[in-house]
Amino acid sequence: MEITWLGRNCFRIKGREGTVITDPCPPDSGYKLGKQTADVVTVSSRTEQGYSYTRAVTRNSGEPAFVLDAPGEFEVGGILITGVANPRADGARNVCFICELDGIRVGHLGLPTAIAGAALLEELSDVDILLIPVGGGNSLAAPAAAVAMTTIDPHIAIPMNYRTDVETAELDPLERFIKETGIRAEPQPMLRVTKSQLPADLTVMFLQPRA
Repeated sequence: MEITWLGRNCFRIKGREGTVITDPCPPDSGYKLGKQTADVVTVSSRTEQGYSYTRAVTRNSGEPAFVLDAPGEFEVGGILITGVANPRADGARNVCFICELDGIRVGHLGLPTAIAGAALLEELSDVDILLIPVGGGNSLAAPAAAVAMTTIDPHIAIPMNYRTDVETAELDPLERFIKETGIRAEPQPMLRVTKSQLPADLTVMFLQPRA
């Protein structure tokens, strides 16, 4: 599996069974998403225009990619996807998605204001890789993100949705999460991993947004 960070909450998750793009961000985000090809696009909050730029993603055939923006269990090709509702404090919809490719379960939290509910925690309890917002603003700030990360306890956690040199939204920098957790690591251009290579203990990885 390859995981590339494209900015904000947007990742390209590529496995043998296919490719998933999460929460695609528009040009005014500061990130250059460009044209992406994928089998599936997940949208955690369809009312958040800065996280639902689905027009940038097509299938290899040129047709629009299959968009998932609601709770439920889905199978697209060989990709298994579960969406679990996790409403925000203001009542707005947020859907956490768990994608399974190559035997690896990747959990994407979307834009939660809290991680609550037995059903959600049960679904997230065995994710291998967790994509978690840490920059506050419209989602979890560093202290809440740190608690959520250790509660879910994946093999690998990858922070997202924080301030970078190009980000246009009012978000906290990654340094606040680093201070909160005491974790430092050299940012990597992408994560390449197989099921057998997953670390035994929780490991935080920082990815560089694709230029």
